Amino acid sequence: MDLQLSGRRCLVTGASSGIGRAVAAALAAEGAFVAIAARDASALETLSHEIVGKGGEAPAIFTADLAAPDGPKALAAAALSALGGIDVLINNAGGSRPLPPDAGDDIWEESFALNFRSARKLTEALVPGMKAAKWGRIVNVTGAIVAKALNAASPAKAALESWSKALAADLAPHGITVNCIAPGRINSVQILNRLHPTEDSRRTFIERNIPAGRFGEPEEVAPLIAFLASPQAAYITGTTIPVDGGALRLAF
Repeated sequence: MDLQLSGRRCLVTGASSGIGRAVAAALAAEGAFVAIAARDASALETLSHEIVGKGGEAPAIFTADLAAPDGPKALAAAALSALGGIDVLINNAGGSRPLPPDAGDDIWEESFALNFRSARKLTEALVPGMKAAKWGRIVNVTGAIVAKALNAASPAKAALESWSKALAADLAPHGITVNCIAPGRINSVQILNRLHPTEDSRRTFIERNIPAGRFGEPEEVAPLIAFLASPQAAYITGTTIPVDGGALRLAF
């Protein structure tokens, strides 16, 4: 299927690894011009070489700390200056923040800055250009908004989903769609090292929660995001789509 993304200017945050990396590669394979942003410049350079090696155009690379107060606006300004506009925004930067019992305000503030406020600020900076073009795609990568254990990311992701739905209604008349993807357990450094650092913890979680019997791969999330970023998804907006192997939400 041709997603008709050739020439579209796409900005992907959190692109150095995991889902963001896979999304950037998928968009580039569809002929889009991809701008990639993350804190790890070396990983972004490696991704750029891989995209070029597969016949894609060399991405624009931006090193950015989106949790910093001026990070989102600085990235937006740099991307607009370099590309002249952004047609597709993939807000993927974020991270799980399991909490100790005595967690301080700094952990909560950092989590909201990274998981919600960065996406809001970056989107608000890029929406005027999309409105002027009467076309745009915004896909926000969320996650579990309710968890069995305290995690500062969950309320932030809930805020991201709530804001996204209202924004979708506001922007629909301008030809701009806003959707969320809620990944379950997707193999990544964060999942494997932080949430499930042992094989036993992974196996136990899978047996209790995932009918598919395994964690997913970033490449199983990326095609859906690429579709939502395309002209063919024009009538899909304001929704959240889980990609979680049928994960069960049971209280046990």
